[in-house]
Amino acid sequence: MRTRGFTLIEMLVVLTIMTLLASAARPLLELTVQRSKEAELHHALRTLRAGIDAYKRAAEMGQVAVRADGTAYPPTLDVLVTGVVDVRSPVLKKIYFLRRLPRDPFGDPTLPAEQSWGLRASDSPPDNPRPGRDVFDVFSLSERKALDGTRYRDW
Repeated sequence: MRTRGFTLIEMLVVLTIMTLLASAARPLLELTVQRSKEAELHHALRTLRAGIDAYKRAAEMGQVAVRADGTAYPPTLDVLVTGVVDVRSPVLKKIYFLRRLPRDPFGDPTLPAEQSWGLRASDSPPDNPRPGRDVFDVFSLSERKALDGTRYRDW
């Protein structure tokens, strides 16, 4: 009587083929994860920049109080979420520019969302951004390169 089953050689061949397929799929999976994080970074940057621009428009329209020595840009990113008083409103209601601060997907996950971004003040040059008395722009603090060869901090 002969028992049916796989031989050791057949099992090794199948295992070898599965290993080859898995090793071929790994770079594709890593590429997919990086593309997803890049899309998340693009979305977060657009959201933050739209919030900064909305704050500036509100300040220019006289809804947000601007100090005499200040600019029309928000003093911090947190102000976009916590809101500011609408000085033109008779009941002094608050204006909110963002529901929440997105975090940098390539940043340190232990930091709060506001600290995961690099800040550029309105009086700092574009080639050497630095924080200051306001938030003119944001950028990623990551030194990694994107799939297109550019640095994430240059986006």
